[in-house]
Amino acid sequence: METSREEIIEKIEEAGIVGAGGAGFPTHVKINTSVEIVIGNGAECEPLLRVDQQLMELFPEKVIGGLKLVMQVTGAKTGIIALKKKYKKAIDALIKRLNKKDNIKLFLLNNFYPAGDEQTLVYTVTGKVIPELGLPLDVGAVVDNVGTLINIYDAVYENKPVTEKFVTVTGAVNKPGTFLVSVGTSVKELINLAGGPSIEDYKILAGGPMMGNLISENDVITKTTGGIIVLPSSHYLIRRRVERIKRSIKLAKTLCIQCNTCTENCPRHALGHNIRPHLLMRKISMKSEIDKKFIDAFLCCECGVCSLYACPMNLSPRDVIKFIKQELIKKGIKPESLNKNPAAKSYYKQRKIPGEKLIHRVKIKRYDVPAPINLELYQPQKVRILLSQHIGMPAIPVVKSGERVEKGAIIGKIPEGKLGSFIHASISGKVTQITDSYIEISK
Repeated sequence: METSREEIIEKIEEAGIVGAGGAGFPTHVKINTSVEIVIGNGAECEPLLRVDQQLMELFPEKVIGGLKLVMQVTGAKTGIIALKKKYKKAIDALIKRLNKKDNIKLFLLNNFYPAGDEQTLVYTVTGKVIPELGLPLDVGAVVDNVGTLINIYDAVYENKPVTEKFVTVTGAVNKPGTFLVSVGTSVKELINLAGGPSIEDYKILAGGPMMGNLISENDVITKTTGGIIVLPSSHYLIRRRVERIKRSIKLAKTLCIQCNTCTENCPRHALGHNIRPHLLMRKISMKSEIDKKFIDAFLCCECGVCSLYACPMNLSPRDVIKFIKQELIKKGIKPESLNKNPAAKSYYKQRKIPGEKLIHRVKIKRYDVPAPINLELYQPQKVRILLSQHIGMPAIPVVKSGERVEKGAIIGKIPEGKLGSFIHASISGKVTQITDSYIEISK
């Protein structure tokens, strides 16, 4: 008997599924719509990460099965799994399990950055430009990461909530690899699974080298963590991230030569969106106050191309634009679309950033090595499960300190009528601490 649309959505909600690719939008809300096409995002545009291609290679049935479930919910007639041509093993695994009657096809991408960006991907696959500040839904599409599709399959057919995560650990570690760990595992433990750091003075990025954030080894793995990258403290990418915003603005005022290279390479600008990083750099150097004239800053996707790849003066347009956005929000100035019907620039295809060139430019070629996957689940003695690891309101704890919980039990629920996601115990044990930000469970 086929599972109904309503049952699928309910199971996805109860399983606490959110976008596994990094954004963390609650999936039960995202797919509760009607579209023409569902795109499974397996592009994995960030260099060094390996998770998505490995999942497609090892679990093609679940990727395809999860995609079919989303197609059922949304009424989509077409399903696309988008992945890079260089993922040969994943392509072979998927092709063997595709059935023509399901109307699911592969879309093979060149190796460019940011191929996995939702707006870039939708245009590449469909030829339709998502409006400024819009969603794939605006052009009749839904995009789900392949890890999310696997979680959907597990929730519907195996009643399995999201309590585990595959994470690539790479960079300056002794044994780079992809590991399956309980949600809430400390970053330090995960790095130790990769043989520990190979250097003494290092920093850690969560996510990819381009868009990842600096974290500490005391931070924990969430539902959206896809990569942990260890780099020397003196590395180019680290030095750019620790630069203070006051210095970035000062350099923008004194060194920006208005060459327009950041704008010419901006993926959003290439799609016809009215963002021009070089003009925002000019405005901040000439105006004493940030006001509504800076509103195009909201169109920035923070991909890092302008700062880490394009700028010949090694300035930080992305950081400056992030600061501008924060100031606009503080002043109550809301995002506003400037171009209702964007059209991709004629040079769009020529301005894609080649993956190999990017790796050399940001000085990570030496770390572009295999990261073999380990399917054995690592369960630590203690986990700290964040109440907020998704877009929306934090989960509300439904357990008490000292209470015993079993793996998979709901420990946090969505506030009534609010956007959010359930969270579950990722190990069996006793609740040893509840704070405003996490629930700690010890075996």
